[in-house]
This record gives sequence, C-alpha cells and structure tokens, in this order.
Amino acid sequence: MDSIVLDVQTRDKSIKAKDLLANNLLPIEYYGKGVENQSFQVDYQTFRRLFKKAGSNTIIELNTGAGKPLLVLVHDVSYHPATDRFTHVDVINVRMGEKLHTKVPLEFVGMAPAVKELGGVFTAHMHEIEVECLPKDLIHSIEVDISSIVDFHSYVRVQDLVVPSTVVILHEPEDVVANVSAPKVEVEAPIEESSDSAESAESGEAAAE
Repeated sequence: MDSIVLDVQTRDKSIKAKDLLANNLLPIEYYGKGVENQSFQVDYQTFRRLFKKAGSNTIIELNTGAGKPLLVLVHDVSYHPATDRFTHVDVINVRMGEKLHTKVPLEFVGMAPAVKELGGVFTAHMHEIEVECLPKDLIHSIEVDISSIVDFHSYVRVQDLVVPSTVVILHEPEDVVANVSAPKVEVEAPIEESSDSAESAESGEAAAE
C-alpha cells in the first residue's frame, strides 16, 4: 500500500476560512463511517505539492500530532472560481479491513497506428475508472496501451484494461475507453459566379447577336 504523510494542525473554528487562506493555510474537514468529524488546517503549498503527487486515490496519513495518524483519501477539493486556487478540502477515513470505492486515473501509452499511419483523431472517452478494492490493494493509475487501435473500427474497451486480480472495475466490460476516428475532410464550396460577371457575359452574348 502506497501512502504519504501529511502534517496537519487542529483548526480553530472561530477563524474564518478566508482568513486562513489569506495566511496560506487551507482548511481540511475529516469525516467518515464510525469516526467523529474533525477540522484541521494545513500549509497551502505543502498540500498543493502532495495532492499533485497523490491525487484522490493514494492513502494519506494525517499526522495530527496526537496519537496514531489518520488514514484518509481526498474526497473532495473546492476551488476558487476566479483564481482556481484550493479553498477547502474534504478527506474521508479509510478502514483497512473494508473495501473502498474510488476512481483511478488512466495513463494512455503507446502510439495508435490509426493515428500515425491513417491520420486519424484520437479520442479518450474515459480519463478515470471507478474501482473497488481493499485499501492495501489500491493502485495509483492504470496504463492503457493504445497500440491496438489499428484502424477506425478498433476500440479499447473496459474489458481490455489490465489490473491486479484484487481490484474490481465497476464499469461494463463493453464500455469504450478510447478510439480513433477518421479525419474530417473539408469540402470546398463551389465558386459562385458574381452578378457582375454574369451581366458581362449576357451583354457579350447580346452584342454577338
């Protein structure tokens, strides 16, 4: 099981979230089945770097400074609509003996012959896959080899994804993950004869008569 340690401090709820953010501190709410909700705060840049690496599918050990670390997954991250900065984080507790549902990102690798040789356009219909597994079996990503897409009738489907036997994919096997479509062919519009040219042609014909 991969995990990352994050040092947090208990949050003083009398301090507003906007004041925390002004001091480069990020509010974190911890909750889940069978646990008491707790409020924490963390250095903004520390969390930003950790989340870039861990995402929402790597177990995080919250080091609160009191007792054993809390095992969590990032459940939700809120962003400022104008600046796109983090404004709030929800984390949910993880029970090591219970299966969890989460999403695992897809990493597309290889080159599709339908793109390289036929000039097609690659389309990823999914960028993450919902899975079920025990926390110890959680994987960070799933590689998707697209070299099997040899023409415009080839697809990568959920059933083609390779994951450990301890991980169950919660999608239909026939669901399309990726394909390559034929390039669009631009058809040039016919050149319309201008009214001036038409009038000149008619005048010429009349003069010839």
